[in-house]
Amino acid sequence: MMDYELWELPNGIRVVHRQVSNTKIAHCALMLDIGSRDEGPHQQGIAHFWEHMAFKGTQRRKAFHIINRLESLGGELNAYTTKEKICFYAAVLDNHLDKAVELLTDITFNSIFPDAQINKERQVILEEMSMYADSPEDAIQDQLDSLVFKDHQLGNNILGTQESVRSFRQTDFLDFVSENLDTERMVFSSVGNYSLKKLKKIVEKNLIQFERISCERKRKLVNGYMPQLDKKKKEITQAHIGIGCRAFDIYSDKKVPFFVLNNILGGHAMNSRLNLSLRENHGMVYNIESNFQAFTDTGLFSIFYATEPANLEKSLQLVQKEIKKLKEVELGSKQLQTAKNQIKGQMAMSEENNQNFMLMMAKSMLDHKRIEGLDTVFEKVDRVTRSQLRNLANECLNFDQMSVLKFLPL
Repeated sequence: MMDYELWELPNGIRVVHRQVSNTKIAHCALMLDIGSRDEGPHQQGIAHFWEHMAFKGTQRRKAFHIINRLESLGGELNAYTTKEKICFYAAVLDNHLDKAVELLTDITFNSIFPDAQINKERQVILEEMSMYADSPEDAIQDQLDSLVFKDHQLGNNILGTQESVRSFRQTDFLDFVSENLDTERMVFSSVGNYSLKKLKKIVEKNLIQFERISCERKRKLVNGYMPQLDKKKKEITQAHIGIGCRAFDIYSDKKVPFFVLNNILGGHAMNSRLNLSLRENHGMVYNIESNFQAFTDTGLFSIFYATEPANLEKSLQLVQKEIKKLKEVELGSKQLQTAKNQIKGQMAMSEENNQNFMLMMAKSMLDHKRIEGLDTVFEKVDRVTRSQLRNLANECLNFDQMSVLKFLPL
């Protein structure tokens, strides 16, 4: 089920490709093992700002030409920044693959960060920050990070602060790139109905020209954790709640079982325990979810929902009740099998999306230097036991060790 092909350039950039049939679209990306956690105190938000500036001018192109290059062909060019990754990616008709690869290479390696464009994009990012601040569903997620990862870069907002965004100049971007860019921590990923031989020819033409780039960057390890409680008054009508704590990293043997446990408690499906309790049985929320995000040296477990202020305390009691059940009552055999079938189905459906799969391959190569097929992941899911889930609940889901953030109406 995992018919991918891997190839490494002399400069250390790895290329991973999966040939699929029944599509005319080529999906490709350059993913860098650089994110907001790699920023210094004076650099907050610069990784995300770099993502924006990559579209604003290179040694060969001005901003309009970058935007128009694939759009005029009916293609798409996009990017995103996370705590640990920056990714530039594209989708085009496969007969334009060469143009997509060339453009991704150009914006990744040849950006010049012109001062005039920095000043324009600075205002765009400040507007983006205001947009998220006006959305309590988004703002509470960012601010919960700052409680769970207090005094660490993982707790910083990916967008940065207004002060830091206003301060950046061209030299700041050039310094950040030189401090973090490493060709051995870069992956080119591709999915489409074309051979690796064809892709090699195009990639060699564009990426092999760059010499090996190395940096001595070392990520700051996570610090100690103490649960935090905070509440803020806002101009909102509902009370918004964020609950979170540290969890397992991407290399932990407990990662897959904890994904199963999280899915049972508050996954995206309507039959999660939190949804059945707070929405279906008590009508207190429109939406409630729990999430598990794994990083390279730690993880984050979180729960988010909104409710009427009068229901706030009752809703918290119901959340604690569902967590307590997982800790005290072992799942039945049928319940466990249902949970396994559900999460395997979700994984399989996600893999059917070629763009998602292409991005997953890039991230997996950066983090694990390999890609696990669905069969392998399914085997790990099938090995999860009832006692294992109960033990994990008792190990990680202790409400007195969770940070709680409340947004309350004025």
